[in-house]
Amino acid sequence: MSQPSTQEEWIQQIKRDVSENGVFVYAKGAKNAAMCGFSHRVMEVFNSLGVDYEVRDIFSDPLIRPALVAFTKWPTTPQVFIGGEFVGGCDIVTEMHQNGDLQEALKEAESRAS
Repeated sequence: MSQPSTQEEWIQQIKRDVSENGVFVYAKGAKNAAMCGFSHRVMEVFNSLGVDYEVRDIFSDPLIRPALVAFTKWPTTPQVFIGGEFVGGCDIVTEMHQNGDLQEALKEAESRAS
């Protein structure tokens, strides 16, 4: 498939990204090459847990961010999806990690996928 060229095409790509990957992060920067502290923190959390996740750099195309915001109604990045569901950003992922909810959400998503 060619690169999306409209906001609607990007929304369709976002839907594919989150449905085809157990954990998906829209971040500022590439996987393990974050370009902001919040994106870095999210990747650090998933790396520390040994989670298999994918990342799409919102800077790779100027249409990604507006499509992402339209899709989630969430204005900031990173945006994290687990098991096809939007979870939130860095603060939410960090809090979930600290209280154990993230690990539980990851287990639930894994069990639904198998």
